[in-house]
Amino acid sequence: MRALVKTGAGPGLELRDVPLPTIGINDVLIRVHKTGICGTDLHIESWDPWAARTIHPPLVVGHEFVGEIVEVGSNVVDFHPGDLVSGEGHVVCGRCRHCLAGRRHLCANTIGLGVGRDGAFAEYVALPMTNVWHHWPGVNEEVAAIFDPFGNAVHTALAFPVLGEDVLISGAGPIGLMATAVVRHAGARHVVVSEPNAFRRELALRMGATLVVDPRARALPDVFAELDMVEGFDVVLEMSGNPTALRAAIAAMAHGGGIAILGIPTEEIALDVNAIVFKMLTIRGIYGREMYETWYKMTVMLQSGLDITPAITHRFGFRDHEAAFTAARAGDSGKVIMDWTS
Repeated sequence: MRALVKTGAGPGLELRDVPLPTIGINDVLIRVHKTGICGTDLHIESWDPWAARTIHPPLVVGHEFVGEIVEVGSNVVDFHPGDLVSGEGHVVCGRCRHCLAGRRHLCANTIGLGVGRDGAFAEYVALPMTNVWHHWPGVNEEVAAIFDPFGNAVHTALAFPVLGEDVLISGAGPIGLMATAVVRHAGARHVVVSEPNAFRRELALRMGATLVVDPRARALPDVFAELDMVEGFDVVLEMSGNPTALRAAIAAMAHGGGIAILGIPTEEIALDVNAIVFKMLTIRGIYGREMYETWYKMTVMLQSGLDITPAITHRFGFRDHEAAFTAARAGDSGKVIMDWTS
């Protein structure tokens, strides 16, 4: 089969012929239809310090996908050839305290699809049956391809109650854009998106933001009077990993507010702990999705009218992967999809 492979230490990916994945008795084999490019894939492609520490080439990369089951192991009874599925990209151990208690998203032994095992930027991918999500009828296939980052957005957006609350989203990358639509759908009063890129600020308005702010030009407290906010934001979704953005968000919080952090910084961040203590803030780190409660919530919200398709801005065939990665790395883009069926 054809696959995008990190062949060795250093920048770049190579489209290669590699052996078809083999499956065990508890696995499924999936013919990939479409994939989404994630920030993790950009790190691996550029071979930054994180990738150099983490990735062991050769490796088929990619973890966001939708496809059709073509073969199942002998123990698999709930999935069948022809089923349209996506995969949870965190393959857990199943034996630790958290896994045995049903809290699999907290497994410390997680292996990432396309990071620690061969991934989905290929014509076929193999996964344990416990990592497969069978899509409900009517789900848009492009949306199905990005259920993984959509799940990050939902997990972060619903970390704290948002109904009737004033929400700040720092960073309008693809996940921040999807989170904007989610909190609007979930009943937030005002959704303010702080993002320096003009293209993404415009996308955030299309996704349901009440107001967008260029943090280089306007301080967050300046919006309070305009939006009839008495004290500050009730909930912050930190998607940027930017130290200045996180500190600004803490300073603009209302007492008793909650901050959900998904953005990964590239450096240590010094915080004003006094502000956290005296405002009685709750800070929660978010990694991945809850298996599979988040997936259920995603599907139900789509059925009830949530639309995240404006976040998808670019589409390529897999042979044009270099152009696809260039688009994903550019600021003037949302989610980038690659088609593996052509």
